[in-house]
Amino acid sequence: MRTLRVFASAFPVTAALMFAAHAQSVQFAGAPCATPPALHCPDKDCPSDRVINEGLVVEMKTRRTYFLDYPCDLKAGEKVTFVLSLHGFGSYGNWQRHYFPIMDYKDKYRLVIATPNSPTKMWTEADDQYLQNIVTSVVSQIGKENVKAFWLAGHSQGGMTSNRILRTEFFKDRVDGWLSLSGGRLGGNPGRAGSFGAGRAATTSAGAAGGGGRAAVPDMAAAAAALRDAPAGDFSFIYETGQREMDDKGIPETSAWAAKFNCGERSKAESIVDTKPGYVYDSTRQNPPNPSWGLLPAPGKAQVYAYPGCKDGRVVADVVRIDKGHTEGLEPRITEELVKLMVSAKGGKIQQSH
Repeated sequence: MRTLRVFASAFPVTAALMFAAHAQSVQFAGAPCATPPALHCPDKDCPSDRVINEGLVVEMKTRRTYFLDYPCDLKAGEKVTFVLSLHGFGSYGNWQRHYFPIMDYKDKYRLVIATPNSPTKMWTEADDQYLQNIVTSVVSQIGKENVKAFWLAGHSQGGMTSNRILRTEFFKDRVDGWLSLSGGRLGGNPGRAGSFGAGRAATTSAGAAGGGGRAAVPDMAAAAAALRDAPAGDFSFIYETGQREMDDKGIPETSAWAAKFNCGERSKAESIVDTKPGYVYDSTRQNPPNPSWGLLPAPGKAQVYAYPGCKDGRVVADVVRIDKGHTEGLEPRITEELVKLMVSAKGGKIQQSH
């Protein structure tokens, strides 16, 4: 009888603890969590209608959609890294999710990732309120005290847009870091390969397996020139690019951004080897193929160059993907290496904001 009494009294306590643990899990409004994440591509041959999807979550003020990926076991009060990930010109949110597939590491590194969409050919100031609304909504649900760092990540024109918005009143005091995925390098840009963007008049940008682009690539020279001067803010910066996007000089060996934070000399290259390819590519420029723009997904190798000892815990690094162009989706190990660099950097701006 004693054993039965102990069991009978222990069972409701255990059940209550299980219920309490479940009740403490964070559920974002309108963003049910799934493992694997919703609308995830297979390892290869992702369907066209999937990669052009613009998301399942509605931003209520603009009524525009976006993707929101987060750990399904995220607990109230848990500290997370929040990433706003912007696609390139002519692309889509779900293509961006698979070009830079950090959603695959959301559980391991406790990431909350918002991936929005531009309804037009490119990101413009007309999208700023939508992006601000997403950040405000996500932060309010996490609790600003639980956002240990906030990063912008952007591919191509999405990187240029990151560079622009981090200079605006809303973002300048919130952004802890910017990851530029072939979207411009602070501290000195590499030269472009002579064949970069060839064939653009007849094709589309940042498409997907089976097609996914929406418009011809614009001439971004004027937009890039407007962003040539370094921004005033203090934040970490990681630049990633394909080797074939650059001219023969390759990545500069110095960085004015690293000098700003009194970082040490650039480290010797650390090699990252991937035996698995990325998920997506631009199928619209494969006939004929343009290596500087991007070929089919394939295993690869990347070289990581870090500038050590930056003041205030900032991270400055360059990452070059060997024999890759502009649009091959990032492979898993290099994706994880970029995430590790991001989460190693100092954060806290949103926690300190008013």
